[in-house]
Amino acid sequence: MKKLIYLSLFFISFQITSQHVIDHNLLTIPEKSNYEKTSTYAEVMSFINEIQKKSDFIHIEFMGTSKEGKEIPLVILANPKISNPEEAKLSGKPVFYVQGNIHAGEVEGKEVLQQLIRDILLGDKQHLLQNQILLFAPIYNTDSNDKMEKDRRPSQEDSPIEVGIRENSQGLDLNRDGIKMEALETESLITNVLVKWNPEILVDLHTTNGTWHGYGITYAPSYHSVGESGTYNYTWNTMLPEITKAVDANYHVKMGNYGYYYLQESWPPKAIYTYNHHPRYIVNLMGLRNKIGILSEAFAHDRFYKRMNGTYGFVAEILEFTNKNAQKIVEINAEAEKNAIENVKNNAGKITKGVRFKMIALDENIENYRTYNYIPFIDEDGKQQYARGTHIIEVPNVTNYAKFEATVESKLPSGYYLPKSMEFVVNHLKKHGVKVEELQKNKTVKGEVFLIDSFKKSDREFEGHFMATAEGNYVSKTTTFKKGDFYIDMAQPLTNLIFYMLEPQSDDGLFTWNFFDNYLASKKVNSKKVEFPVFKYFKK
Repeated sequence: MKKLIYLSLFFISFQITSQHVIDHNLLTIPEKSNYEKTSTYAEVMSFINEIQKKSDFIHIEFMGTSKEGKEIPLVILANPKISNPEEAKLSGKPVFYVQGNIHAGEVEGKEVLQQLIRDILLGDKQHLLQNQILLFAPIYNTDSNDKMEKDRRPSQEDSPIEVGIRENSQGLDLNRDGIKMEALETESLITNVLVKWNPEILVDLHTTNGTWHGYGITYAPSYHSVGESGTYNYTWNTMLPEITKAVDANYHVKMGNYGYYYLQESWPPKAIYTYNHHPRYIVNLMGLRNKIGILSEAFAHDRFYKRMNGTYGFVAEILEFTNKNAQKIVEINAEAEKNAIENVKNNAGKITKGVRFKMIALDENIENYRTYNYIPFIDEDGKQQYARGTHIIEVPNVTNYAKFEATVESKLPSGYYLPKSMEFVVNHLKKHGVKVEELQKNKTVKGEVFLIDSFKKSDREFEGHFMATAEGNYVSKTTTFKKGDFYIDMAQPLTNLIFYMLEPQSDDGLFTWNFFDNYLASKKVNSKKVEFPVFKYFKK
């Protein structure tokens, strides 16, 4: 009997001691505070510095520095250790990037990425470094993270008690800056992560603001619009369905399509509506770069620990999928890049592509949409109102407005010419990774120029801009460009991004963001027709 007791105690002791016990310094702030607090910038950096001492598979660099002088950490996890993009390329493993805290009030991603760093390096997820190199940016919006106050996000019901603010210290929303790249953080992300490390996937971690849907996490792919369909199709039809099932099975979290419904439209909801297609959103920008983008939105009304569990589960299962399908993802993205370039070579001057879009419904409805119920009632004025109920229902056959159809199109060129006076535009394109040739001698070319008939600016300010729109048409012209002017060959990887940024009628291009306002004003655009200073060229 004594032997049996000793044997039982031995096995119990073995099971306990075989579990990984971490140092208290590697607990995150939510874990230490019973999920009442979120990490400060100093606490995130302390965590990173502490875990760096305990593993050979971590490298830390900084993608940039904020306005207030805080370095933005980029954590590179790889086995064996990788310290630069050249080593990553030689390893043959693809790079995948995940960022948290783009909006500093939405803190789940920041905390979850710390947990995942810990679990990948020291815990039960070390296998995730077999076939991939992982780049994590846990605290992207460094400055605003520490501007913490109560009641900052009412839908989170003070869970945690205090969080930071949405905009960065320049007053900019970092998730509206993908094209104009005015924020120091955005320029750092694009130049020192997307261009430098060239990740195959970007995952952006958020928390929703309001709708009482019935999902712990909602998601969206990169809406490709003028991009290639291959990356979108793989994300939407293969990746997300498989990952959704895995998150439900392993983390007991229901996931569904990102979208909002409106009680004033109908109850129960007949339709949900996603966010816009614009590449000002970082996830959508990836589609124009022939890469995969995934948006994660934790359910704001859940308690903090539940939002963390859902976000952790989603990211973990994304990484399980990418680890298993790493080379397939590389192939999908490479095919998209090849198709984009071949489309220019074969079809420039023959086809048009969308520059303005409207949201339309997907062909397939959501079979059963989960949402908290609402109770209709008549108020004292005799009007019908709704009180939110306490349980989740499933509404059948809900239309999903998550597709975009072109309303304005423009002809795909072989290339664009820009005069030397537009060098600031060229430099902006270069920061995005666009290849630009400077002319070494004068060159006369036939092509088209957009003749602006009307130029308007919005009455309302948005992100420090009064958005511009143009009406007009392209006319044939022969022009001589001089030595020192610029030519952009469209047969290059970022061709779809270039097209979207340079077309004057694009709904999220450089024209929209006022890059050409000073030029147009100098030409007295409101009193006469003015040529847009970007020349469209077509090879014969």
